[in-house]
Amino acid sequence: MRDFSQLLDALVYTRSRNGKLKLIGDYLRRTPDPDRGYALAALTGELDLPGVKPAAIRGIVEERVDPTLFYMSWDYVGDMAETVSLLWPKPEEPAELDDGTLRIAAVVERLQTLGRAEAPAALARMLDHLDASGRYALLKLATGELRIGVSARLAKTALASAFGLDVDAVEEVWHGLGPPYLPLFAWAEGRGAQPTTENVPVFRPFMLAHPLEELRLSMEDYAAEWKWDGIRVQIVRAGGETRLYSRAGDDISRSFPEVAEAFDADGAVDGELLVKGEFQGAEEHGGGAASFNALQQRLGRKAVSARMLKDYPAFVRLYDILFDGQEDLRALPWSERRARLAAFVPRLDPERFDLSATIEAESFEALEAIRAGARDAAIEGVMLKRRDSPYVGGRRTGLWYKWKRDPLTADCVLMYAQRGSGKRSSYYSDYTFGCWAEGGELLPVGKAYFGFTDEELKFLDRWIRGHTVQRFGPVREVEKSLVLEVAFDSIHESRRHKSGLAMRFPRISRIRTDKPAAEADRVETLKRMAS
Repeated sequence: MRDFSQLLDALVYTRSRNGKLKLIGDYLRRTPDPDRGYALAALTGELDLPGVKPAAIRGIVEERVDPTLFYMSWDYVGDMAETVSLLWPKPEEPAELDDGTLRIAAVVERLQTLGRAEAPAALARMLDHLDASGRYALLKLATGELRIGVSARLAKTALASAFGLDVDAVEEVWHGLGPPYLPLFAWAEGRGAQPTTENVPVFRPFMLAHPLEELRLSMEDYAAEWKWDGIRVQIVRAGGETRLYSRAGDDISRSFPEVAEAFDADGAVDGELLVKGEFQGAEEHGGGAASFNALQQRLGRKAVSARMLKDYPAFVRLYDILFDGQEDLRALPWSERRARLAAFVPRLDPERFDLSATIEAESFEALEAIRAGARDAAIEGVMLKRRDSPYVGGRRTGLWYKWKRDPLTADCVLMYAQRGSGKRSSYYSDYTFGCWAEGGELLPVGKAYFGFTDEELKFLDRWIRGHTVQRFGPVREVEKSLVLEVAFDSIHESRRHKSGLAMRFPRISRIRTDKPAAEADRVETLKRMAS
């Protein structure tokens, strides 16, 4: 546990992406099986110990520490694991515990065998034998709430870099395996073959688009589709099982069970998850979609009530097909995949799936005129896809472009938060956000304190308290992992700010929990908006 606790401490205080990659990679190379596999599961959010939940931890703490002191300290610190690790009193004569019991694998395998009645007491005995750093690591491991600025993708990238693998190849097999990933490490170290994904509904990296910006394209070479305002998903069925994945590769099948249950044809498709409604798109655009706010009511819910299913019925507008049965179609040009997708869609439930319509435009100028109506139809914009493009993971120049509608919005990363005033004095409601500069630095580009609902304010306040990395009086610096879509009237050059920009009337238009921070907008993109 000591090695793992040192890794967590180092990751918390390391801001550099490359630094984090090296720390994780070095740990995975030097740590034996199965400890490293369980540590990797914790870093990627794949470790589940049903017997240890936050309520159970609060229960054992209240038996050892004055509850008032505990909750006041927790409110100040903002992180339960950190609070408990600092407050936990070490008994004068702790119950005997073999040192091997505190290895990661032993801890995980022990807690996995215990129910909610026995696990808390076992956890308490382990805490008695650890120092504050070890207790922090154990609690983070047990709850799965690391919050140390490491995404699942970053951890997988660290694994790939450490052992000379391709990260997309790791993604291809990841969801077909489980902790402690022994076949994965055997492959990584050359002791075994690459794990097979046959008959397993695994995630494949999404193909992404570049902003169109100043380019003008030939409509003979590119096809156009509407860009809908939902979240990108991949649906995969193999071996009699269906899974629904987000763009980050998270399995969200339980959040949208009606979609997963309705997809009963073997294959893998790419599309936009939406809620039915009449907000987005007139009939000539394909229509039938509610606003993103309606979809947001469903996001992040592990259990969905019958009322939620009725009030916010989800469906997927399909863009592309990766597999038809076991046949891999990704190397085919877009035009052929489109024809295969058109033949595939009729096999699906029309209540849950439809085909994204292409836009008929003889020239780029004609498309420009059509796109001008996107604002009135509440459509996010237009996608342009090269007709001969294969489906390749990541963002490749010249293949796909996104051409958003004209309203000035930017996807920014939350950097700092400050308590509000008046009725908001108990909430962190004033937000400073930034965009990526050349060299990978995150620079502040604006500050906003309105545009969100009361429920969104409560969500943001909880998130900030749980993701704080430093405090400066009333201001908290947070992990650079939450993306906010910021709307603003105009943006101007300014010498007063390091980014060289100042926004006019910025407001939070939505919380982008579906978007990785690395995909937030760049400062140079905002500079091109400046007037």
